[in-house]
Amino acid sequence: MHELAAGIVGLPNAGKSTLFNSLVHGTAAVAPYPFCTIEPNVGVVPIPDPRLLALAKLVQPEKVTPATVRFIDIAGLVKNASRGEGLGNQFLAHIREVEAIVHVIRGFASGEVAHVYATLDPVRDAEIVETELLLADLETVRRREEKLERQAKSRDPKVLQEKEWTERLVAHLSAGRPARTFPLETELEQEWLRGLFLLSAKPMIYVFNLSEGEWIQLSQGSEVSPLYRDFCRWVEARPDRIPVVPVAAALEETLSGFSPEEARQLREAMGLPSERSSGLERLLQAVLTALDLITFYTVKGVETRAWLVRRGTKAPQAAGEIHSDMERGFIRAEVVTVDELLHAGGFAAARERGLVRSEGRDYQVRDGDVILFRFAA
Repeated sequence: MHELAAGIVGLPNAGKSTLFNSLVHGTAAVAPYPFCTIEPNVGVVPIPDPRLLALAKLVQPEKVTPATVRFIDIAGLVKNASRGEGLGNQFLAHIREVEAIVHVIRGFASGEVAHVYATLDPVRDAEIVETELLLADLETVRRREEKLERQAKSRDPKVLQEKEWTERLVAHLSAGRPARTFPLETELEQEWLRGLFLLSAKPMIYVFNLSEGEWIQLSQGSEVSPLYRDFCRWVEARPDRIPVVPVAAALEETLSGFSPEEARQLREAMGLPSERSSGLERLLQAVLTALDLITFYTVKGVETRAWLVRRGTKAPQAAGEIHSDMERGFIRAEVVTVDELLHAGGFAAARERGLVRSEGRDYQVRDGDVILFRFAA
């Protein structure tokens, strides 16, 4: 599996680059005017993983490597982006390259950072961006439909079947429904959808960007922003039930400039959770959940490392994430859970207790597995 990529999208001045900076401790340009970001910023973010840290403490390797997510800060979309408005076609092309979409919704008022549509309306803003994704998808599917129309003259049953399916997909998108909610009944239909690379088929996570004060009130459970409450109700009424992660991106960006201990002290002073960023960590976990990813670990040699694979991945393919030779020469996987390994005190002790299982080619890797792959070089 190539490195997981998530694209940060939203209207101009929603806080996309600020969120990006808080995630990667970066220096993406941030300014109170639209289209500050033209070329996408790219940063790699390690996934916080207490299990990996516990393994490292036990094994004491020379190197500890967490799983990562690559975030791409894509410039703001505006109404009619699908027709090229605001450099829209260029930006939509960047979205096609990612596995998941992080949609930043502006929920904060500011006299210094103008809203591109003058008024604060999170539901309207979300609908503008998602309409542009749908319109771009409709153009893609209609081009495919036109090609199938020409091919259908041959009366090939496979072509006619795909043509009928494509017509249903056009009707679904035309009704304002994203491709991710389009029912797929067969593996062939799944293959057709994957081949279209539709924007609205990608998993999406909403990041609701609050002001510092509203974020503190929400974290303390004292008060919920009416805009945030109403937005969550709107999301709950949708068929795709997109997860909503509240953050205060400007606050997180500020805290990212301090050492971990200084940031912890500042959080405590504000009455916030002391971890690096509860909002940002929830965002990372939401991305993994949306893509149905699990984590397995390797502790062989000088490195202890976390790996991401899709749920249901079999052992040989998981080995291939480490090196293609390991997949080709796969013999077996020796597997123990993180909890069992930590309790036993090491791989040798776990083996002596009969906790290490020998699994073959059909074994589906589970979240929290620690695996030693045996393969023929």
